Amino acid sequence: MNKMLFSKISGMAVGLLLSVPAFAQQAQESSLIEKGQYLAVAGDCGACHTAAGGKAFAGGFAVDTPIGRIYSTNITPSKIAGIGNYTLEDFEKAVRKGVRKDGSNLYPAMPYTSYSKINDQDMRALYAYFMQRVIPVDDKAPETSLPFPFNVRLSMAGWNLLFADAKPYVADNSKSAEWNRGAYLVQGLAHCSTCHTPRNPLMAEEKGKDLAGASLGTWFAPNITSDNQAGIGNWSEKDLTSYLTTGRSDNGSQAGGPMLEAIDKSFSKLSPDDVKAIATYIRQISPQSINPTSEVAVNPRPEISEIAIMNGSASEGARLYEAHCATCHQTSGQGGNGLPALYNNAALRRPVADNAVMAILDGLTPSSGQAMPAFNNTLDSQQVATLTNYLFKTFGDSKVQTTPERVKLLREGGSPSPLIAIAKYGMIAGGVIIILLVLGAVIFFSRRKRMK
Repeated sequence: MNKMLFSKISGMAVGLLLSVPAFAQQAQESSLIEKGQYLAVAGDCGACHTAAGGKAFAGGFAVDTPIGRIYSTNITPSKIAGIGNYTLEDFEKAVRKGVRKDGSNLYPAMPYTSYSKINDQDMRALYAYFMQRVIPVDDKAPETSLPFPFNVRLSMAGWNLLFADAKPYVADNSKSAEWNRGAYLVQGLAHCSTCHTPRNPLMAEEKGKDLAGASLGTWFAPNITSDNQAGIGNWSEKDLTSYLTTGRSDNGSQAGGPMLEAIDKSFSKLSPDDVKAIATYIRQISPQSINPTSEVAVNPRPEISEIAIMNGSASEGARLYEAHCATCHQTSGQGGNGLPALYNNAALRRPVADNAVMAILDGLTPSSGQAMPAFNNTLDSQQVATLTNYLFKTFGDSKVQTTPERVKLLREGGSPSPLIAIAKYGMIAGGVIIILLVLGAVIFFSRRKRMK
């Protein structure tokens, strides 16, 4: 009996010892997946790869770019419609280099030029999350159909040779660990330069102008360098961390458009340490004097009064403001009851009026707090321009104005890329050169024939 009992106890002990590595491996794998999920949020992957009302990461989100509409792809682990057949190497190649498993090139609407900074450990975590935690969806996303020559994806290979480096982030040992963490996130997963860095005629980020501000076609991404006038050099750490986590700061800034979406879906969900690291890095970025904002207005200059409204002497802009804005923002523009003041609002101190126009057209819908309604179907382009100009004149930089033509262009998605014209005339020039070469060859050989 003692021998049998000893044998049973020994067997149980051996079983427990054998199961310890398995438990440890499972815990390690679970930790890797959790980390990958956090990194996917930091990279804001869901924002672009999930269509409104659609299934998570199933693609189909329409990205309107200056060269046409690009649809995001299905990145669920579906073997039919997604990336279920991707190996870690395939996944890394797509994320870092913008090349799919089938060898075709992605468009840089997917910010692989920034995601190339992701280190190997984080890449494995992302892969584990997408392959093991994301629910597979077998629905294929709509195909992107751009005009010629942009529909030839092979052309992106040349673009990549010129403008993509595909090199992971290398820490700067002269800086603190917090600064390096912030730099890693800003340059990589958070892909801040995708919106905030100006682009050249070939739609690549301009070297030497990092985060100096850029037009996104409709919204304007402001200069976020440490320049006191053009950038955010006078923002405190509290201003910046508050803005990144809530979309608001005490200095009169409220997020809108793509930035509001990034805050709602990504920045607000990051750990306090990571938000602080981002703030630390951004506040030390080399100052750029490009795209300066205006000085803060000293006093509001409201034109509205009940008498002026009643006797019809108020301006058209004042009447539009009274009818559509004053109820929430007050006649004085001071706001209240949780609604922001327009007086000294950062949106009315931008170098262009586009953000104010877009806020009026599309409204603002934060995940928390009160929403601003859209007036796209209520006001025509002339009225939006008149109201916008009144807002700048009364509460912000009176030198900044817009036109009905500009409002109409913003309604339509903004100005087309100069790359379209370059491609068009480049093809014409190429055709002329080919014709001239053919004619030259015909003349050359005909002369040789006569000489014989």
